[in-house]
Amino acid sequence: MLVVAATERELALLDRLDTFCCGIGPVEAALQTARALEERRPGSVVHIGLAGSRTLEPPALVLGSEAVYCDVIDPASRLPRVERARPDVALLERAHAALPEAHVLPIATCGKVGAGTGFDVEAMEGFGVLRACELAGVPAVELRAVSNSPDEADRTRWRFDDALAALAAALERLDVL
Repeated sequence: MLVVAATERELALLDRLDTFCCGIGPVEAALQTARALEERRPGSVVHIGLAGSRTLEPPALVLGSEAVYCDVIDPASRLPRVERARPDVALLERAHAALPEAHVLPIATCGKVGAGTGFDVEAMEGFGVLRACELAGVPAVELRAVSNSPDEADRTRWRFDDALAALAAALERLDVL
């Protein structure tokens, strides 16, 4: 199992796991994850990270039922586009069994904080990581811990440490995947 996160800070509490830092944002995450999948050939991927939510309190855990790339959604467009990536069904089921308290919800992927309107949870890399895994045929799931509301402008109030601790504890329980 390869654990992928956008930043080294999100990976810092994870001893003895195979980890990879994919970078911030959907495009960088997709490109770097595709490269890592080619080089490492993992059996599965768990994409972790912090998230914002207007409805869930920190440090709630969320397993993505799908990653929705909000930046490309345009209901008026007639051009086809891929705007959703889904986790591996069996991997999601096993992750939820190990983390029954985790909410299973769609997670908005957007390049700007607060742009995931219409979704309970938003982050920046999920679509890129899950899409790279889909195309490579590698089972993947997205796990997030809520650290803030995207509407909270004072980032000193965001609960990074609590959310990172929740992710580390959750990954201990996912070690069976």
